[in-house]
Amino acid sequence: MTHRNGLDSLLRPEDSVLVLIDHQPYQLANLNSHDPHMVVNNSTALAKAAKVFGVPTILTSVIADRGGLIFPQITDVFPGQKVIDRTFINTWEDQKVVDAVKATGRKQLIIAGLWTEVCVAMPTIQALGEGWDVTVVTDASGGTSIEAHEVAIQRMIAAGANMVTWLVVASEWQRDWARTEHAAELSELLVQHAAGSGVAYLWEQQLLNTPVPNAAG
Repeated sequence: MTHRNGLDSLLRPEDSVLVLIDHQPYQLANLNSHDPHMVVNNSTALAKAAKVFGVPTILTSVIADRGGLIFPQITDVFPGQKVIDRTFINTWEDQKVVDAVKATGRKQLIIAGLWTEVCVAMPTIQALGEGWDVTVVTDASGGTSIEAHEVAIQRMIAAGANMVTWLVVASEWQRDWARTEHAAELSELLVQHAAGSGVAYLWEQQLLNTPVPNAAG
């Protein structure tokens, strides 16, 4: 197994491609590893981060006429973008998805989806076997049970995948606050989706803008 270490192992927006898999009502209905509200929030935040940093994002569903459409919170981030609807449970066996990923020319494949043990694990393990550098966003994914989610993560780590959360992805894409091109957009994303961190940021801005009391008065 090749260990991921060194600066080059961190995610870079110019080398990343994001695939969001089966964030659909049917899958959400039997999501038991996470709070469903959190998964909707986190997957939406991940999609928005990709939009901020110009990372190509492929949206894919499975049999949407029965399982439901991808959450509008996600598709609204990419208005007009076609969702690739599959019959394959394993996304990486659908040539349309693979071709869309390859067309980006990117090498860092980032995956999140429902459920972790099926629709995330299958393409991750196959893509790893084909030589892709694969990162799984665990908190924008979820399984039918805590055990199913955690065992799937162990299985993918053993296969060579990298595990992160959505905020880690955004942080590695930003990397340096001196890179001001997307800093304001990222800060707004934190306010909207990063809960306590977003509130703390707003508090910091409040304090910075609070006039110092005049002691002489």
